[in-house]
Amino acid sequence: MIDNGLISPTPPRRAGRKEWIGLAVLVLPCLLISMDMSVLLFGLPFISASLKPSATQQLWIMDAYGFALAGVLITMGAVGDRIGRRRLLLAGTAAFGGASAVAAYAGSADLLIASRALLGLAGATLMPSTMALIRNMFHDEKQRNSAIGLWTGGIVGGATLGPVVGGLLLDHFWWGSVFLINLPAMALLLVLGPILLPEFKMPADGRRFDYAGSVLSIAAVLPTVYGVKQLAVDGYSAGALAAVALGIALGIAFLIRQRTAADPLIDTALFGTTAFRVPVLVNALGNFVMIGFSLYNTQYLQSVAGMRPFTAALWSLAVLPAVSVGMAVTGTLTTRIRPATLIGGGFLIAAAGAAVLLLVRPGNPVAVLLIGAGAVACGMVAAQTIAGTMVMTAASAERAGSASALNETGSELGSALGMALLGSIGAAVYHHKMSGQTPAGIPADAIAQSHQTLGSAVAVADQYPGPVSRHLLGAARDAYTVGFHVAAVTGAVLLTLTGLYVMSVLRHEPPLPAAPEKEKAPKHAGQRSEEPISV
Repeated sequence: MIDNGLISPTPPRRAGRKEWIGLAVLVLPCLLISMDMSVLLFGLPFISASLKPSATQQLWIMDAYGFALAGVLITMGAVGDRIGRRRLLLAGTAAFGGASAVAAYAGSADLLIASRALLGLAGATLMPSTMALIRNMFHDEKQRNSAIGLWTGGIVGGATLGPVVGGLLLDHFWWGSVFLINLPAMALLLVLGPILLPEFKMPADGRRFDYAGSVLSIAAVLPTVYGVKQLAVDGYSAGALAAVALGIALGIAFLIRQRTAADPLIDTALFGTTAFRVPVLVNALGNFVMIGFSLYNTQYLQSVAGMRPFTAALWSLAVLPAVSVGMAVTGTLTTRIRPATLIGGGFLIAAAGAAVLLLVRPGNPVAVLLIGAGAVACGMVAAQTIAGTMVMTAASAERAGSASALNETGSELGSALGMALLGSIGAAVYHHKMSGQTPAGIPADAIAQSHQTLGSAVAVADQYPGPVSRHLLGAARDAYTVGFHVAAVTGAVLLTLTGLYVMSVLRHEPPLPAAPEKEKAPKHAGQRSEEPISV
């Protein structure tokens, strides 16, 4: 294309119907992966009754998926860049479906733990592949921003729909049905993926795969997350502290390896750019708050408001309009307003939502909880949508899979820490508030059980009905609410500080680029057009 004798760059090719249908195919596995992280929130009591796992096995049933997913994301991102992102996506799809079937029919707690770990490994092949393929399918900046927004919405939607789908299935089928819902979607992806999705891999330039870096990345993540979980659940212990210290040391060794290796897994220079480093932090902190609060919201609806699992799950859908508003506003303003304003503003909106949660207490309308949770979700989705776009823009096409894996690893670590740390804050407050509750007429072991968690207090109240038990249950609900408030204050402070930090460090970043105008031919020969002339 030429303009007044000068050659202008050709505008990027715009995506058509095939690419948008392909995006729907890519969002599907993300929806299911995020659902698998929350689908067991209501299913664990049924699994406990069927498989009778120990307390430690219960912990691993919930955590094995997230641990495995976080541990191998960086490795799988690099593998996809080398062997082909579509190939890795389809291989992971088949593995995810197979592991889902094994989990559904697991006859023991150990087998269920193993199958959950396999699901996490398979999920780690899907997440970076889908994000990187979006980079290959949508070359136009504006369309790519919209695509990433929809991709982010799929993840948030999956986390929201997971408890709803789980509650619905558990009302009608056995607990294994929550895993079988993955099979039709995985089959659809295996059929449509080769037709609608392009293949991309790094050029065969003789580079070797960094096996040492891969081992270090896995070895750094797993003990760190494990140690944090143990500290949150059991309090201080030398073993848990040693695990965290080992993970940090291995993480440092991994970074040193990536800076010195001839063919590293990740481009460490990315962390030298604010446009990459800050969005990764934004996604990690966003998940920290979102997952931590979702744990409180779910238990509040069931154990304080007294709703059945499926009813509570349906009420939780009330936050979806707020999520849609956040995505729509972000998509409209990304090319007009600087990321610092949009991301920082999103965090401040979420902080205001966390402040609203301080008004949640027994006897108040559930709408108060939903308004606060909706504001948190709206602000976080808006911020994370822009952050995801910035991460993919900062990385080269060849390193898109690795960059996406780094971003997702940070997000998974944020989720794990949010559930562990925010959850432990509430647990500590609850235990302190309940320590003085020793009502007469209830056995000492049952009282001790009610001091551990709100769910245990509800079970004790059901087992020993009467005025004394009702008083114990009321005290437990009040104690849980106070713990909820302390966690909300912690989240609000963290969100506010992060929002102000983002506004400061990203203040020089320009708005995300808009799509170029379509070329128009000049009205007649000899008259210069205001638009470039296509040739």
